[in-house]
Order: sequence, then structure tokens, then C-alpha cells
Amino acid sequence: MKAKTVYYCTECGNETPKWQGRCHACGSWNTIVEMPAQKASSGSRAAEARAGRGGGANRARRLSELDRGSEIRFSTGLSELDRVLGGGAVQGSLVLVGGAPGIGKSTLLLQLCRHIAGTLKVLYVTGEESERQLKMRAERLGAEGDFFVLAETNLEAIVQAAEDISPDVMIVDSIQTLYTEALTASPGSVAQVKECAMGLLTLSKNSGATVFVVGHINKEGAIAGPKVLEHMVDCVLYFEGESSNQYRILRAAKNRFGSTNEIGVFEMGDQGLVEVHNPSELLLSGRPLQTPGTCVTCAVEGTRPVLAEIQALVATSSFSVPRRNANGVDYNRAMMLLAVLERRGGLRIGGCDAYINVVGGLTLTEPAADLATVLALASSYRDKPLPDDLVAIGEVGLTGELRPVSHMGPRLSEIRRLGFTTCLAPQSAKTTITAPAGLKLLTARTVSEAIGMVLLR
Repeated sequence: MKAKTVYYCTECGNETPKWQGRCHACGSWNTIVEMPAQKASSGSRAAEARAGRGGGANRARRLSELDRGSEIRFSTGLSELDRVLGGGAVQGSLVLVGGAPGIGKSTLLLQLCRHIAGTLKVLYVTGEESERQLKMRAERLGAEGDFFVLAETNLEAIVQAAEDISPDVMIVDSIQTLYTEALTASPGSVAQVKECAMGLLTLSKNSGATVFVVGHINKEGAIAGPKVLEHMVDCVLYFEGESSNQYRILRAAKNRFGSTNEIGVFEMGDQGLVEVHNPSELLLSGRPLQTPGTCVTCAVEGTRPVLAEIQALVATSSFSVPRRNANGVDYNRAMMLLAVLERRGGLRIGGCDAYINVVGGLTLTEPAADLATVLALASSYRDKPLPDDLVAIGEVGLTGELRPVSHMGPRLSEIRRLGFTTCLAPQSAKTTITAPAGLKLLTARTVSEAIGMVLLR
């Protein structure tokens, strides 16, 4: 009997009986691939684990009847990683670590092994390196420790090894290299990634082991494989930054046990990743003084206020269509700020090339950086520097108004701690917050008023 053919979406895992250009579930184009439909055999370990998870004996109970228990956390030995995880790793959790090739995913987890191997039983499963290669890399990084190493890609063999060793922490590098004998699809396919992730999830919840899984990203910057993979795990951590840049930012995109968008900052050196405990000083080091086109803002990443420098360059375009580029801020929002600056700020910037960059590889996701971006653009356009002791915070609306942002208290405290003496904020900030001693709080209602206060005085 001819095997039935099913088509899968590589982004969301949706199944369809025939090929189509666009996935109706997630809307992605050209993500449908052919894969033979085959159910897991009843004798496979993955199927057995999945069937045993429910046990068939569970019953619905009232919330008041449930035993909450206690959340058991342990330190990873890396304070920046502990911060991103919400205060440490949680026992029995499944953590997905994603990032571009060469960004430092494997290095971070190998250093994690070095720190916790003395107190916890650790199993490092490598599907991309041989045991000898892992040994060489550990020696180079100074990450040698008393932990178990297994070079294996078969899920059933990995589960068996985990049952024999009973590790407290298990690291799998990477999910795209694993396969289960229950499926004939190749490793890295949608079906294999889903099945192997479910097997690791079951292992983690049943044994209480904390499992860290490395996931590669696609050209769009998302975890390669089905989108459901990110829904299955407890935490999703992304490495940000360019491989050519020495600084790495670890961001929590999802965390069931802590705040999201929390960041940890590392510096890549010859001996691996080095923690940066004061990222504001790092990001502002080497900042040019009395130079047009630069402004400092204060963003809140998770629970941490971070000062960042936004640079802008505005120049007369030599093309019929001006060039626009934004690095570290959302491109569409940058284009909106340029339009507001043209229409509400009184600057004829429409025929100019505009470039925006956040120094240090940090990606600013909140609108509190709008005002600093606008001031940097205006400073570059007028070729007049902003005051060196100025920090700008505020959201910019389409009518040119400045709108308030949250967490003003921690922001102002961090600004003063770094030695800045002036902060420009929306008008409402003066009535809702008291500035720390030594910090002058300037307020403005509109973009044009803010530009006039700092560039026309």
C-alpha cells in the first residue's frame, strides 16, 4: 500500500493534504514541505513516554485541592544567566537557548557545566561534535569539570542514558540534530523536532531534571523548526548581537517563572563569555562628546534600567529616493519618527538620507527611546551637538506630542548613578515623580518644544 503523503508548514507545523504556497494557519509563504505521514509505533520510547505522561488516571480537581509545593531554584553560577532566568534555573524546567551560529550558545552552556558540575550531576549531550572535539573546546575555554558527556543524536538512546545517570541538569546541543526511530523523517524536520521536543519535555517533567536545549535560528531570526516548539518549553532565551561584535546580549523572550525581556550582557573573549555586571557603563564607554547626532536614553529591559547611546546621521541624498537604515530600533517605528520630525518638528528631512544606530548591539523594543531618537536626528540635521549631560526619555505620538512612559523612578535613579545631571521627559513626569538630588528634570509637551529646549538655547 502506497504511503500517504502529508505536507507540513516548517514555521507552525500545520498539516495539509496538498502543497500550497501559503500556510493558512500562520500565513507564512513558501514554508510548506512534503513529508511522509507516519504515526509513531506503539513500541517506541517516545510514544510510550507520551502515553504515560497522562497515565489515564488523572482526574479534574478543584484549584483549592491542589498542592502548590515549592519552586526549587538553583544558581547556574553565572549571575547574568540567573537574572535572565528570573533568579536561577527552576528544577524540572525545559529551557530553549537560540541564536545565530557562532554567537556563543554552546560556549555559555559549557561554562554553565563548569560552574555547577561540582554540586550537581550534569549530562552534556552533543549531537554536533564528537566527544574528543568537546574535550578540546572545554580545555580551550577552561571549562573542564566533572560532568558526563554523551555524543548521541538518537532520542531513545539519550532517554536511556538519562535514566541510567539520573542527572540534575541535562544539556542537549542541539534539538535540530536529534531524531527518533518512530519517524522516518530526517533530523531537523518539523515532525522530528516536535517529537524529540516532546520526549525531552516528558523526561524533564517526570525526572525533575532541568534540561537546556540549543536551537538554531533561521534567516528570519526565529528558532528553526515548528513554532509550537517555543510554546512547549518553559523558557525561551535568545542571543542577540553580531558574531563580529564582542558583546552578546541574552534576552528572555518567554519565561514562565520570571519576567520577560530581561537581559543579561556578556563579552566574548578568548576564554569564552565574560559577564558584564554594569551594562550601562559598557554601552556608554567611548561615547563622543560635543558631537552632533548622538543622544542617550534609558530603557528598561525586564527589571533592569539600561542607558544606551543612539546615534543618527542625516545627510543630503544623492538619489531620487532617500536611503533609510535603522539598526537596534524597529525600522517601521524609525520611519514614523522621521515623518513626525518632518511634519511636526519643522525639519525638512524628507529628501535626506537617514541612518540610526544603537551603539553596542542592544535592540530597543520599547517606545521610551522615541524622544532620544528624534533629538539625535534633529542634532545631526542641524549639525549642532546636544548637551553631554543630557538623557532623553519619552514616547512620541503621531501628532508630535510627548507621552509618558512607565518605571520613571528606576530610570531617573540609574541616570543619576551614571553621573548625568539633566533629563528631558514628557510634561506629565514632573507631576508624577520627584527627581533624585543632583538631577535636573526638564519637561516638554511636544517634539518641537523639546528640540527648541536643547538645540536652540
